[in-house]
Amino acid sequence: MNVEATNSTLKDWILFAVSTIVMIWMLVAMPQWFWLVLPFSCTYLVKALRMM
Repeated sequence: MNVEATNSTLKDWILFAVSTIVMIWMLVAMPQWFWLVLPFSCTYLVKALRMM
């Protein structure tokens, strides 16, 4: 396995986790605005799973 690919995937998983935490926080605090973070969470999940 390529070290660069591993670092990229790790970065994508971290960004997915952070964006998901922010999305959940916004869902609790400001439910009308949580959809603003939704594209980030979905995009980084797809990148972390190497589907894109």
